[in-house]
Amino acid sequence: MMQFADIFSLAFRTIRGNKLRTGLTVSIIAFGIMALIGIITAIQAMNQKLTESFSTMGANGFTIRYKQRNIQFGQGGRNNSEMKLSQKGKRKERTSNLDKKITIQQAELFVDSFQFPSTIGIGISGGRNSIISYETRKTSPNIFLLGGDENYLALNGFAVEVGRNFNRLDIQSGRNVCLLGYDVANKLFKQGLQGSVNKIVRINSIPYRVLGVLESRGSSFGFSRDNVVLTTYTNMQRNFNTGGSYNIAIQASDINQVPAAMGEAEGLFRAIRRLNTTEQSNFVLDRADSVAEKAMNSLGFLTISATVIGLITLIGAAIGLMNIMLVSVSERTREVGLIKAIGGKRRSVSRQFLLEAIIISILGAFFGIILGVAVGNLFSFVLKTGFVVPWNWVFYGIVICTGVGLAAGIYPARKAGKLNPIEALRYE
Repeated sequence: MMQFADIFSLAFRTIRGNKLRTGLTVSIIAFGIMALIGIITAIQAMNQKLTESFSTMGANGFTIRYKQRNIQFGQGGRNNSEMKLSQKGKRKERTSNLDKKITIQQAELFVDSFQFPSTIGIGISGGRNSIISYETRKTSPNIFLLGGDENYLALNGFAVEVGRNFNRLDIQSGRNVCLLGYDVANKLFKQGLQGSVNKIVRINSIPYRVLGVLESRGSSFGFSRDNVVLTTYTNMQRNFNTGGSYNIAIQASDINQVPAAMGEAEGLFRAIRRLNTTEQSNFVLDRADSVAEKAMNSLGFLTISATVIGLITLIGAAIGLMNIMLVSVSERTREVGLIKAIGGKRRSVSRQFLLEAIIISILGAFFGIILGVAVGNLFSFVLKTGFVVPWNWVFYGIVICTGVGLAAGIYPARKAGKLNPIEALRYE
């Protein structure tokens, strides 16, 4: 009786002797696994980047913002409903919208009234089309202008590399001072970051004194997070009053106190917004880690798509592998007859063909996993995240390919095992 080692050695030599056939089948299986592992790896890289991008406040932070995010085209953008109203109707509609947005008075009243142990900051966006200039040098009109207070940096993941942060006097006076993003400072000050402090730059032609330069935060999804300029929110109101809504960021001292802090903040802000008990809140509380979680959940359909693509490819590979094994049975009929004639059992012949199918499938899984991880990590390289290996899907890929080999090899193996040795030896 043939030992398992002998059967395995014979199966491996047969596979090695049919390089073209084996290579084509392995390539088909590898492509299916590569698609599956590659997309899963890329999704994990995106999840890692989303966590870094949206959780700068940490798990114990949350934000109060205006309920509806307005999208405007240019400074004078209007929505379609406003365009259909009369001039009088326009004024009423615009006044109503301003009432719903969080005003600077409401934000400051909340900061003064909120007694829960926490760190609070006020912020506002000034758009992504500012131009910063210094002497003869200037940036492209794509600088993100932000307004905040002395707590804004810590609450939003910024840090000062050179110079200083805003102080309370800067906020109260609303004077023209700013903090430059890392890329902006490098663009304007070729002699080094230290040379930028106390220099006068112009933000959309308005002179500002530079207090400091922010540490580099890298890029997110291909967009630099260092193309920013920060000034105080009070200065934003004075020089760049776009009618936007203010945001309030709160960071509780302990993660277990976040639900209580959110409840107290909502109750206080409802009172500030003068909402009665029957009215729905016209503002939203976003927990920092839930924003990343929602974004990552939205990537779930990509995982399903990758699984479907991989399984369809593997089903095709299984059918192809079965056909190849059936052809192999026909081509090797005399070989099977010779094995049986010298004492080989039906079970040994079946095992040999079954092992051939499994080895081909596992080789496909091996190359597919390597290619999939490599392709997926090209995406993580673009996003500048760490090297990602989806170990659970690597295991699933090996199991799936072993199953494909078994499914594709059982019928040809049984057919080979049933061959009559005398008829097999006479086969031409």
